[in-house]
Amino acid sequence: MTENSATAQFLAARDFLLERRGDYEAARAGFTWPRPERFNWALDWFDHIATGNGADALRIVEEDGTSRGVSFGELSVRSDSAANWLRAQGVVAGDRVLVMLGNQRELWEVMLAAMKLRAVVIPATPLLGPADLRDRVERGQVRHVIVRAEDTGKFDEVPGTYTRIAAGAGVPTGWRRLEDMYQAPSAFTPDGETRADDPLMLYFTSGTTARPKLVEHTHASYPIGHLSTMYWVGLRPDDVHLNIASPGWAKHAWSNLFTPWNAGATVFVHNYTRFDAERLMAEMDRGGVTTFCAPPTVWRMLIQSDLGLLRNPPREAVAAGEPLNPEVIERVREAWGVTIRDGFGQTETTLQIGNFPGAPVKPGSMGRPAPGYEIVLLDPVTGKESPDEGEICVDLRTRPAGVMTGYRDDPERTAEAMADGLYRTGDIASRDADGYLTYVGRSDDVFKASDYKISPFELESALLEHEAVAEAAVVPAPDALRLAVPKAYVTLAAGWEPGEETARVLFEHSRAVLSPYKRIRRIEFGELPKTVSGKIRRVELRELTEAGSTREYDEGDLG
Repeated sequence: MTENSATAQFLAARDFLLERRGDYEAARAGFTWPRPERFNWALDWFDHIATGNGADALRIVEEDGTSRGVSFGELSVRSDSAANWLRAQGVVAGDRVLVMLGNQRELWEVMLAAMKLRAVVIPATPLLGPADLRDRVERGQVRHVIVRAEDTGKFDEVPGTYTRIAAGAGVPTGWRRLEDMYQAPSAFTPDGETRADDPLMLYFTSGTTARPKLVEHTHASYPIGHLSTMYWVGLRPDDVHLNIASPGWAKHAWSNLFTPWNAGATVFVHNYTRFDAERLMAEMDRGGVTTFCAPPTVWRMLIQSDLGLLRNPPREAVAAGEPLNPEVIERVREAWGVTIRDGFGQTETTLQIGNFPGAPVKPGSMGRPAPGYEIVLLDPVTGKESPDEGEICVDLRTRPAGVMTGYRDDPERTAEAMADGLYRTGDIASRDADGYLTYVGRSDDVFKASDYKISPFELESALLEHEAVAEAAVVPAPDALRLAVPKAYVTLAAGWEPGEETARVLFEHSRAVLSPYKRIRRIEFGELPKTVSGKIRRVELRELTEAGSTREYDEGDLG
């Protein structure tokens, strides 16, 4: 494929960042976003790097240990066949296609094919039930669904005239077999040009506090925008990249699609039904994983195991999804000699803030603004810029490529989120004299106790320093004297039992490591409620706390 102007712009920006890996200041000072008017990442970038490329683009290790890879060149041809077949099924530019597949090769083939057709993809996790799917089909105005055969029954309760396509054995009557796409011709011709600002993806957010929002991204905002994520991960073209994320969520597209293939690296997937830390590390060694990204939940599970079982630790290790506690970073550094670098972004954006390769990492900080992003802190009370602490906002006046178009069909919410030339994230951070940002909490999670402002994340990090704590979430509990006091919901590590003695140990730990006004005053043991994407539902914990509980332990009662 000949290199067009859009490809050349993208390649120049990508190479600029690759060449300045380890030199954050130079990357920040010199990087500019490519701004092609027309751009189709699958055609202009993926097919470009796939030409004559026999290296693995994707390698999947199944639970039974079998492994299969597909090269860049093969995947380019397969996605062309998929695009031709989907076109024959009626998929045209602008159609909404709900894709609900697992970590299977067909997922990547369909994603590339949909891009080539200029269809709009609505990724969905197979964990969704009929009620969630009805909402997505209705609000997403879905014209076609592509799902695993075992999930077709969920759509019996989802009305609509959408095309039904299923992958795998046992495709029921009325559904078309996705595998038939391999019989389609492999010579694909686009039916028109792709504008960079054409819609590409619609994401339903995880809904930790309210009804999921519908986030719209374009052929520029995620494909081009994830150059910032590529720089944060520290990827090289010859890397083997493992990212722990479930299909259907934005992080899967972040680091199992755009980010590694922007660099030309291999996507490595370990397909498991139940997380097993020892098995994961064995597969990392066997697969030669060089860069590793996982959410804090996975990192917290990993440190409960013997990290020394990994003989060849990755060169780069990063975490995103929720802030990573300093205790976890230290444990991994001791075992692997690698510093986990935290980063911050949202479904609505690409990587905004991070600790970048070669730059000093400050314990507890999520880093500094990514190349191409300018970050402003807004005082939540006055609404004015603050040098020290406030809501994290992306300055839209600098035209960062990686920010969503808006919330689809919700102009009021879009206007609120993007007022005055700033995208408001809803997250609070503090900033030090060196420009490092430290996460404080969601604006609706931070609370006051005895008129002192409390950051749940800070208290959760303190609890995680104790060996008894596997996970923790802190919320305000009503108190007649102080208005509110910190209450911790704690999932215990293996070997610890819930009860008065364990509660007493953790209260003592809280008194030892926290200022008096921040101390944990109440504790309740159990599993933490989470969204299907794995984020802790603090809103549910707040509701439980306000309703009252007979299972909690009070510091005052235990002495």
